[in-house]
Amino acid sequence: MFQQYCPSLAGYSRLVTREVKIGDLSIGNGNPIRIQTMTTTDTMDTIGTVEQTIRCIEAGAELVRITAPSKKEAENLLVIKNELRARGYTTPLIADIHFTPNAAEIAARIVEKVRVNPGNYIDKKKFDFIEYTDNEYAAEVMRIRDRFTPLVRICKEYGTAMRIGTNHGSLSDRIMSRYGDTPIGMVESAMEFLRIARDEHYHQIVLSMKSSNPQVMVQAYRMLVRQMMEEFGECYPLHLGVTEAGDGEDGRIKSAIGIGTLLEDGIGDTIRVSLTEDPEFEIPVCKDIVSRYPPLDTPAIGSGDVSLPYSPFEYRRRHSLAVNNIGGGNVPVVVAAHTRSHLTVQNMQAIGYTYDAASDKWNISDGAADYLYTGNHIPDFALPGTLKIIVDYTTWQSAADKEKCLPLLTVTEYLSSWQNNHSPHFIQYGAGEPLTDTLVAGLQSNAHAILLLTAGSANNLKPLRNTITELMRQGIHTPVIMGATSIYDTIDKQLISLATDCGGLLLDGMGDGVMLQNDGQLHNVQVSGRTYMEVKNNEQFLNNTAFSILQATRTRISKTEYISCPSCGRTLFDLQETTAKIRSATHHLKGVKIAIMGCIVNGPGEMADADFGYVGSGPGKITLYKGKEVVKRNVPSDVAVNELITLLKENDAWVDMPV
Repeated sequence: MFQQYCPSLAGYSRLVTREVKIGDLSIGNGNPIRIQTMTTTDTMDTIGTVEQTIRCIEAGAELVRITAPSKKEAENLLVIKNELRARGYTTPLIADIHFTPNAAEIAARIVEKVRVNPGNYIDKKKFDFIEYTDNEYAAEVMRIRDRFTPLVRICKEYGTAMRIGTNHGSLSDRIMSRYGDTPIGMVESAMEFLRIARDEHYHQIVLSMKSSNPQVMVQAYRMLVRQMMEEFGECYPLHLGVTEAGDGEDGRIKSAIGIGTLLEDGIGDTIRVSLTEDPEFEIPVCKDIVSRYPPLDTPAIGSGDVSLPYSPFEYRRRHSLAVNNIGGGNVPVVVAAHTRSHLTVQNMQAIGYTYDAASDKWNISDGAADYLYTGNHIPDFALPGTLKIIVDYTTWQSAADKEKCLPLLTVTEYLSSWQNNHSPHFIQYGAGEPLTDTLVAGLQSNAHAILLLTAGSANNLKPLRNTITELMRQGIHTPVIMGATSIYDTIDKQLISLATDCGGLLLDGMGDGVMLQNDGQLHNVQVSGRTYMEVKNNEQFLNNTAFSILQATRTRISKTEYISCPSCGRTLFDLQETTAKIRSATHHLKGVKIAIMGCIVNGPGEMADADFGYVGSGPGKITLYKGKEVVKRNVPSDVAVNELITLLKENDAWVDMPV
């Protein structure tokens, strides 16, 4: 199977894209991966917007986007730009346009770049299914051409760049009716606009395929690259981002999985991390993501055609045998590693097990590790009944309970001592190392082995993937635990590296579990003197991160999921404060997806991917959704969180919070 979507799967090289000028900044064609963000102030608050823009620039933003929901905001961009220039800041500005072509045409004469969303720039989204004949569909595309061409010509005249930014949550009814709620629908939505621009010989274009679901996002970008190469023989620069990623640890993990997976394959020329936090706090996360990839003076050119034993454009889990509760149809497991200190009843809490002495029982959380690796140490207390431990082979040989205790063998130990043993066991193997014929033959005939692939470099995704794909080529169905070790020194960098290394593979259906490790040193992250992520227990950090990665890839649900937009000048309530309130009240609702949107631009669309929605509909007013259905309109914001809880209860999605 030949798949054309990136220059190299085995090594790192950048996808060659057209060069686009945004003011004095160049994007694509091997230029550095550019970092950008978006202001959250009211665009009519000139000084507030200017000062927030300056904070973003001084934090490292190379582009700053400002919303222009109507003509008056678009016109005020000139005042904002002039004030910034008067203060000595020349960073290119981007106007964010959704429903108002007139505003885009004004902004294109003022700022260096405009962003349009094909799903709502001319088309509409009312969740209506419309049956089109081919002629009727072609007539709709012609209507779009007539309305979009004036903006293209203005951009061409003024030297203004454009981003054609598709959002999964705002695909139009026309696209949804023909292509469904799919990555290919996202691609076609953008391609319609790109074809119109090319017909006008306008090429200063960047494209994006954003979604709150990293799996959808990654597949859409890959399809877009393939489509551009097949249709045009070239690619335009790509802006990467996971929309509505959320805040804190979850927002960083989800962003790293989506953005990092593509950057690993050389796809992406500029990035924005959409966090429900002040925009200047997005910049360090962007820097940490980009720092993993070498700067290139000249882009490496790959053949483009790569033979793969799986499709990178759809999710299909790798077939593996079931060994105990690992592999087969089981959800991916979490293996906690505890090898640096003596294991006690008390520090079992870090991996989700709390002992109650009065009842002599263990309380097990939804985020409790499935296995515990202790190296050469066997715990001296009775473990919870559901938990099994993994120890090194030499230690296992002296274990009293060989059912509760499973061995981890080296390849040498396995080949010399174990092949005729039919009890479950783990085999440790270095990711990226060539599979020997002897090991291949042993694994092909072994229905009781679990492979622990270990990797501990700066970038572990490729060696892990190379080994797993080779297993697939060899017809080996041994379940695989991905053992990734982060070598980075801060919490943010560790989250990003572990999420990218394991998350990118889970998106492609690879991996039956994860075991995360680091050097044991955690350093809290500070920006402008403010600690915005604090972790006190290393084992708990790694365990929580593992479950968060599985949640973000939607391969195992263990907690509430929040789809929360990053706020902008359109936001109609305090998004950070409201998100915190909703999270505090609902964080115990395992498997429930709640969307928290500042306005209606992407809100109703993203409701399609959430169970319940909380969307700003006017100043101080909230609309509540169940799925795509509006349940309550114009709810005063001071009681809206309580009304959301009532809605959850009415739909049997509520359980009382554990005491």
